[in-house]
Amino acid sequence: ATSRLLVNYPEPYRSQILDYLFKPNFGASLHILKVEIGGDGQTTDGTEPSHMHYALDENYFRGYEWWLMKEAKKRNPNIILMGLPWSFPGWLGKGFNWPYVNLQLTAYYVMTWIVGAKHYHDLDIDYIGIWNERSFDINYIKVLRRMLNYQGLHRVKIIASDNLWEPISASMLLDTELLNVIDVIGAHYPGTRTVRDARLTKKKLWSSEDFSTLNNDVGAGCLGRILNQNYINGYMTATIAWNLVASYYEQLPYGRCGLMTAQEPWSGHYAVEPPIWVTAHTTQFTQPGWYYLKTVGHLEKGGSYVALTDGLGNLTIIVETMSHKHSRCIRPFLPYFNVSHQFATFLLKGSFSEIPELQVWYTRLGKPSKRFLFKQLDSLWLLDSGGAFTLELQEDELFTLTTLTTGGKGSCPPPPESQPFPQVYDDDFDVDYPFFSEAPNFADQTGVFEYFTNIEDPGEHRFTLRQVLNQRPITWAADAYNTISVIGDYKWSNLTVRCDVYIETPEKGGVFIAGRVNKGGILIRSARGVFFWIFANGTYKVTGDLAGWITYALGHVDVTAKRWYTLTLIIKVAGRKKRIP
Repeated sequence: ATSRLLVNYPEPYRSQILDYLFKPNFGASLHILKVEIGGDGQTTDGTEPSHMHYALDENYFRGYEWWLMKEAKKRNPNIILMGLPWSFPGWLGKGFNWPYVNLQLTAYYVMTWIVGAKHYHDLDIDYIGIWNERSFDINYIKVLRRMLNYQGLHRVKIIASDNLWEPISASMLLDTELLNVIDVIGAHYPGTRTVRDARLTKKKLWSSEDFSTLNNDVGAGCLGRILNQNYINGYMTATIAWNLVASYYEQLPYGRCGLMTAQEPWSGHYAVEPPIWVTAHTTQFTQPGWYYLKTVGHLEKGGSYVALTDGLGNLTIIVETMSHKHSRCIRPFLPYFNVSHQFATFLLKGSFSEIPELQVWYTRLGKPSKRFLFKQLDSLWLLDSGGAFTLELQEDELFTLTTLTTGGKGSCPPPPESQPFPQVYDDDFDVDYPFFSEAPNFADQTGVFEYFTNIEDPGEHRFTLRQVLNQRPITWAADAYNTISVIGDYKWSNLTVRCDVYIETPEKGGVFIAGRVNKGGILIRSARGVFFWIFANGTYKVTGDLAGWITYALGHVDVTAKRWYTLTLIIKVAGRKKRIP
């Protein structure tokens, strides 16, 4: 749920952000876009809606992932698309919090998402995952492959298990059918290392989730180091950064852990952060299908180098000298190493000895006065040097040397200045044909809130925002027991919240509005704040937390289901009383 705020950015800023991410030879020029298959559950920074909330329900226009994939494809038709479930809608579990109760049903559910992507959006999904960072079921993986083949989706490849290298690698070595149906082994946060079993499978090895570090210079250093060393140390030929763009309220978990920051649609402000340019050092000068040469490795005084070719004479060399201090990722632990000033000599042999010239792109992270981000330097002429050249390397530098002349550092006019969330904000949800299923700036944290046209109401409540789930999803995280969507500014303390509300469920139903809600995402269950509740059984209460443990007030009130009420919650900071001596 990390692109939530991106969708309601005004133009031209939204398109500029997308260009920095996906447009070839402009910014990050990404090769792969991996999206969540929305499953109605909390998945780190919010919930994403499923295309099948209920057994007989199908809707391929919910959420924003379809839109995001289309925007990526519009800019780079060759981008690889991947889908992976985190949570699943509750009906698949038949009363259990488990997606493998009926293997056929879950495989069918995932298959419909792939077919829907093609049918409704002309999107070809290239890779499909199993269950993010949770258990895999060997029989389910086989059933999924058979289901895909039966639907003619032979070209869709399976990646497993989006967790650790084991036990998936050992399971594949012990089961020939499983080995045959899995195309890629994907591990999360591998710390640039793999395991013997994974290599013995002879499958492609990917770091299928990595980075997730604050997008300052240290985050950029982390990414620069792992983009090289995931292959050098662990033979991983793809590295997928979580997350694409920090487009969620910064106070949610892992704030600003995207390649760039775009968390203010109300102002249009965004920031192109250093990880964008570190990524460009690899992505602008290689493509899926290029090969790593065997001559890759570590430099004598710290740092590393890789070399890749398209097999048609092009060559790209990427050198990084990220220091320990400035390249620590959020996980796993990074053992100490030293990097110091050095000279590195490279010798081009064989067909590469004929290369007359290499373009040079350079980044230096660290002190602002000495900082360069993706700067093109004078090219290297090699005709008189017998294919040899020497680089002087300091700490925290990146060099790309390449035969490709297509690299570019894109730029746009500066975006508007940063502004806090508007102090006065209202929404009547009066949208006849909404482009997105969710109202702008609302970030669902448990449950799914969608635009709903109440055709039976000719008055002011015809257009509404409705919580649509009727059962708890198969959860990935600790979803709350009450549905909640957040909006606004975490710094607000004196505020008035007013909302028209409608309880649909007689006797047991209820609704609340709240202010000063202090947390969300995977921590939503323990959210504190001021919560004002009314219930269909004619009671009300005011609590200090979402779970309802801390009660400030309670009583009876003339409330019933199937009627509209206006709730108002006014929160004021009590003034301090002065003691006069």
